[in-house]
Amino acid sequence: MTFLDMLRDAQRRHHSMLCVGLDPEPSRFPGPLRGNANKIYDFCARIVDATADLVSSFKPQIAYFAAHRAESQLERLMEHIRRVAPHVPVILDAKRGDIGSTAEQYALEAFERYGADAVTLSPFMGFDSVQPYLKHAGKGAFLLCRTSNPGGDDLQNQRLASIEGEPLLYEHVARLAQGPWNLNGQLGLVVGATYPNEIERVRRVAPTVPLLIPGGGAQGGEAVATVHAAYKAMDGKTTTTTVTTVETDTTETTETTETVAA
Repeated sequence: MTFLDMLRDAQRRHHSMLCVGLDPEPSRFPGPLRGNANKIYDFCARIVDATADLVSSFKPQIAYFAAHRAESQLERLMEHIRRVAPHVPVILDAKRGDIGSTAEQYALEAFERYGADAVTLSPFMGFDSVQPYLKHAGKGAFLLCRTSNPGGDDLQNQRLASIEGEPLLYEHVARLAQGPWNLNGQLGLVVGATYPNEIERVRRVAPTVPLLIPGGGAQGGEAVATVHAAYKAMDGKTTTTTVTTVETDTTETTETTETVAA
């Protein structure tokens, strides 16, 4: 089963487009767990257990584990997700972007060491930094396109004078993901919920690729506007082939995952 097959299946089963981001910050843990980095697995596993039948995907952020020397806890968490929610895909949020030989190692880390179904990537270094991930059969990759942070304007919202039509950079990335770069049919795009107009533009340029949409809740993105924009395709029609994942993070959740409604 490919990543997109798993994602569509989880959406149908759970009637959900929600991706739960697992960004564990021990200083924000509830009650007796607070400040204890050895409890990262316990905290995240409880969130997985509480949401396994509500989500279309999980997305652990690797930096939150690596910063606390908790890679072994991430491995345990991935195994736990496979046990309790084997039909729910896992997107490893790593935002890697490096030359081909190094990218090959990052791909092995994501797909072999951690067993992720997809990974987030930066496309800044070009196709040869993305291609090694596409060689792993059935695995997905989400390219940063129009991110939710204000600083994204510095590059993503600039016009490319040397490209026909002078598209904005994020539009060009969307075209590449929809077309020539999508060799295995498993590419997706990261587009921030804080920019619904840009979501709609990306969806018109790339009508069939999945969108990972962070930026809801605390960052100001609204779920209704996000889904409405993401499901618009060419000629204003909706498309059933689209897979859109609206993301919420868990950095400030309490013992139950109430941010899941964001």
